[in-house]
Amino acid sequence: MSHLARRALAELVGTGGLVAAVVGSGVMASGLTRDGGLELLINAVATVAALTVLIWTLGPVSGAHFNPAVSLVAALRREMAPAEASLYAVAQVVGGMAGVALANVMYQLPPWHASSQARSGGGVWLGEVVATAGLLFVIGCLTRSGRSHLGGVLVPLWIGAAYFFTASTSFANPAVTLARAASDTYAGIAPGSIPGFVLAQLIGAGVGAVLATAVFPAVRAEANPALTQLADPREPILERP
Repeated sequence: MSHLARRALAELVGTGGLVAAVVGSGVMASGLTRDGGLELLINAVATVAALTVLIWTLGPVSGAHFNPAVSLVAALRREMAPAEASLYAVAQVVGGMAGVALANVMYQLPPWHASSQARSGGGVWLGEVVATAGLLFVIGCLTRSGRSHLGGVLVPLWIGAAYFFTASTSFANPAVTLARAASDTYAGIAPGSIPGFVLAQLIGAGVGAVLATAVFPAVRAEANPALTQLADPREPILERP
């Protein structure tokens, strides 16, 4: 298997595992309690734990994007080729759909069934902008300061925190959003709510990327490149717009 194929496979598996954790833990939480706060806590803890494991496990292969917004920003910054970013995005969407099917089938539900849970409104969309902007800001700051090895800790922590302080409960990922529309369970989102969420995520990705660039205008060498493919350790400092 070629290096690029292995990277795409890592993105597929990682995104699938993330979605399976999000959706599966949501179903489990709904079966265990009717307390909304406890349901959200169970869902968040499972998501943070799974994301941490997936980043540390697959990061050395693909950089652990698991998110088309992350790959898009990387391509726009010329940190990866557009064709490679497109392959990542396809792998992420396919992985997400496989992950939601896995979660649904584990709980004896149809592999894919449309969610009826509408999520819309100005506050919810703003929450997605904030959640995604924060995610790209964290990734950008770590990458541009040569500390991407901390992504396996700080990225899950941001997502976990945003579960609780954003009105959208922090989807922050177009591939995950699309996949969650195929499960009429606790973590689902109605198909009609997808456009507003994805638009908010793309806006947030742009905001986060711009802020990270403003804070760290120079890209420093990665001190420990094990978890990133975005900074070339052979280049001490790269000036990028």
